[in-house]
Order: sequence, then C-alpha cells, then structure tokens
Amino acid sequence: MSETETEPVVYRIVEHDGGWAYKVGNVFSETFRDRDSARAAAKRAAREQRISGETTDIQFEDVTGRWHVEHSDGADRPDTWVVDET
Repeated sequence: MSETETEPVVYRIVEHDGGWAYKVGNVFSETFRDRDSARAAAKRAAREQRISGETTDIQFEDVTGRWHVEHSDGADRPDTWVVDET
C-alpha cells in the first residue's frame, strides 16, 4: 500500500444485542432482527461511504488547543468491504 492509500473501511456482520448488526472498528450499527437485514444495511452504508463529496478545507482544534486547517479532497474516498463470516 502506498503512502497516499488508506486502509479499507471494513463492515463486519456480527450478532449484537439480541439480533444482528454491522460493526466498523469498535462501533456497532443499530440492531436488526436478522442477519440479512444487517448485511443489506452494511452494503448500503459501504456504498454511501464511497460517494464523492465536495472538496473543502476542514478546521479543527487538537487536544492541546492548537487549530489546524486541512484540505479534504471530496474525491478521496476509501475502499469499503462487507465481511460476513457467520
């Protein structure tokens, strides 16, 4: 992977809270009553993650109180995967 490439965003289908959900990193989606519904929602979210947006500058303050400005290329979208290992 080159320096400009990013890791893919992985949506994992998992059992959660008495039903099924998708999980990205340590964050769960809402709970769905069945695995097929969770998988369909994950595929929809993954598709939307790849849609280009506007190119803009982003301003944010870090934990030390310093302000930063970054240029965000609206076409720079990650690869996404949906993984259902169950």
